[in-house]
Amino acid sequence: MTDSDSARIDALEMKIAHQDEVIEDLNRTITAQWSEIDQLKKAMATLFDRLHHAEGRLAATAPPEPPPPHY
Repeated sequence: MTDSDSARIDALEMKIAHQDEVIEDLNRTITAQWSEIDQLKKAMATLFDRLHHAEGRLAATAPPEPPPPHY
C-alpha cells in the first residue's frame, strides 16, 4: 500500500466518522421533535375537548338569540 492509498483511506475513515456523528445528531433531533409533536397533539386534544364542553354548556344555558332588527 502506498502513502497515497493510506492517505485516501485515512480521509475516508475521517469522513465516515464525521458522518456518523451527524447522523446521530440528526437522530436525536428527530426524536426530540417527535416527542414535542406528541405533547402538542395531546394538548390540542385537551383544548378541543374543553372548548367542545364549553360550547355545549353555553348553548344549553343561553336563551335563543332574537333575529336582528333588519330581518
